Amino acid sequence: QVQLVESGGGLVQAGDSLRLSCAASGRTFSSLAFNWYRQAPGEKREFVAAIGRSGDNTLYSDSVKGRFTISSDDAKNTVYLQMNDLRPGDTAIYYCSADDSWGQGTQVTVSS
Repeated sequence: QVQLVESGGGLVQAGDSLRLSCAASGRTFSSLAFNWYRQAPGEKREFVAAIGRSGDNTLYSDSVKGRFTISSDDAKNTVYLQMNDLRPGDTAIYYCSADDSWGQGTQVTVSS
Protein backbone atom coordinates (compact mmCIF):
# COMPACT_ATOMS: atom_id res chain seq x y z
CA GLN A 1 0.00 0.00 0.00
CA VAL A 2 1.19 3.50 -0.85
CA GLN A 3 1.52 6.08 1.92
CA LEU A 4 1.08 9.69 0.81
CA VAL A 5 1.77 12.86 2.79
CA GLU A 6 0.86 16.28 1.38
CA SER A 7 2.37 19.57 2.48
CA GLY A 8 2.77 23.14 1.32
CA GLY A 9 -0.71 24.54 1.72
CA GLY A 10 -1.43 27.89 3.31
CA LEU A 11 -3.22 31.22 3.19
CA VAL A 12 -2.30 33.45 0.26
CA GLN A 13 -3.74 36.37 -1.65
CA ALA A 14 -5.19 36.26 -5.12
CA GLY A 15 -2.43 36.24 -7.71
CA ASP A 16 0.08 34.56 -5.41
CA SER A 17 1.74 31.18 -5.92
CA LEU A 18 2.11 28.03 -3.84
CA ARG A 19 3.83 24.73 -4.37
CA LEU A 20 2.27 21.62 -2.90
CA SER A 21 4.31 18.48 -2.27
CA CYS A 22 3.22 14.86 -1.99
CA ALA A 23 5.79 12.50 -0.49
CA ALA A 24 5.20 8.85 -1.35
CA SER A 25 6.45 5.66 0.30
CA GLY A 26 5.63 1.98 0.37
CA ARG A 27 5.84 1.31 -3.35
CA THR A 28 8.42 1.84 -6.08
CA PHE A 29 7.89 5.49 -6.91
CA SER A 30 8.59 5.17 -10.63
CA SER A 31 5.85 2.55 -10.97
CA LEU A 32 3.14 4.93 -9.82
CA ALA A 33 0.95 7.46 -11.54
CA PHE A 34 -0.25 10.32 -9.34
CA ASN A 35 -3.27 12.59 -9.20
CA TRP A 36 -4.11 15.80 -7.41
CA TYR A 37 -7.71 16.40 -6.42
CA ARG A 38 -9.34 19.17 -4.43
CA GLN A 39 -12.49 19.58 -2.39
CA ALA A 40 -14.04 22.91 -1.50
CA PRO A 41 -16.50 23.24 1.40
CA GLY A 42 -19.87 21.79 0.43
CA GLU A 43 -18.56 20.60 -2.92
CA LYS A 44 -17.64 17.24 -4.40
CA ARG A 45 -14.00 16.27 -4.73
CA GLU A 46 -12.78 17.27 -8.18
CA PHE A 47 -9.86 16.28 -10.35
CA VAL A 48 -7.08 18.84 -10.70
CA ALA A 49 -4.07 17.23 -12.39
CA ALA A 50 -2.39 13.91 -13.10
CA ILE A 51 1.07 12.71 -14.01
CA GLY A 52 2.04 9.35 -15.47
CA ARG A 53 4.76 6.96 -14.35
CA SER A 54 8.13 8.73 -14.22
CA GLY A 55 6.45 11.93 -15.37
CA ASP A 56 5.84 10.78 -18.93
CA ASN A 57 2.43 12.42 -19.38
CA THR A 58 0.42 15.11 -17.66
CA LEU A 59 -3.24 16.07 -17.66
CA TYR A 60 -5.06 19.08 -16.20
CA SER A 61 -8.61 20.15 -15.55
CA ASP A 62 -9.75 23.09 -17.63
CA SER A 63 -10.05 25.25 -14.52
CA VAL A 64 -6.32 25.08 -13.74
CA LYS A 65 -4.76 24.55 -17.17
CA GLY A 66 -2.11 27.18 -17.82
CA ARG A 67 -1.83 28.12 -14.13
CA PHE A 68 -0.90 24.84 -12.39
CA THR A 69 1.96 22.48 -13.21
CA ILE A 70 2.34 18.93 -11.93
CA SER A 71 5.79 17.37 -11.78
CA SER A 72 7.60 14.50 -10.11
CA ASP A 73 11.06 13.89 -8.69
CA ASP A 74 11.98 10.21 -8.62
CA ALA A 75 15.07 10.88 -6.50
CA LYS A 76 12.92 12.45 -3.77
CA ASN A 77 9.86 10.20 -4.19
CA THR A 78 7.83 13.36 -4.36
CA VAL A 79 5.19 14.82 -6.64
CA TYR A 80 4.63 18.56 -6.81
CA LEU A 81 1.80 20.85 -7.79
CA GLN A 82 3.03 24.34 -8.65
CA MET A 83 0.08 26.70 -8.46
CA ASN A 84 0.41 30.17 -9.96
CA ASP A 85 -2.04 33.05 -10.28
CA LEU A 86 -4.19 31.63 -7.51
CA ARG A 87 -7.82 32.68 -7.31
CA PRO A 88 -10.37 32.58 -4.49
CA GLY A 89 -12.09 29.77 -6.41
CA ASP A 90 -8.98 27.62 -5.86
CA THR A 91 -9.67 27.54 -2.12
CA ALA A 92 -10.00 23.89 -1.11
CA ILE A 93 -8.34 20.97 0.58
CA TYR A 94 -5.91 19.46 -1.92
CA TYR A 95 -5.37 15.71 -1.92
CA CYS A 96 -2.75 13.52 -3.56
CA SER A 97 -3.70 10.04 -4.71
CA ALA A 98 -1.94 7.04 -6.23
CA ASP A 99 -2.84 3.38 -6.62
CA ASP A 100 -6.19 3.84 -4.81
CA SER A 101 -4.46 5.46 -1.79
CA TRP A 102 -5.06 9.00 -0.58
CA GLY A 103 -3.16 11.44 1.57
CA GLN A 104 -4.68 13.44 4.42
CA GLY A 105 -4.90 16.63 2.37
CA THR A 106 -3.47 20.13 2.72
CA GLN A 107 -5.56 23.28 2.99
CA VAL A 108 -5.17 26.06 0.44
CA THR A 109 -7.00 29.31 1.11
CA VAL A 110 -6.89 32.18 -1.36
CA SER A 111 -8.19 35.56 -0.22
CA SER A 112 -9.42 38.22 -2.63
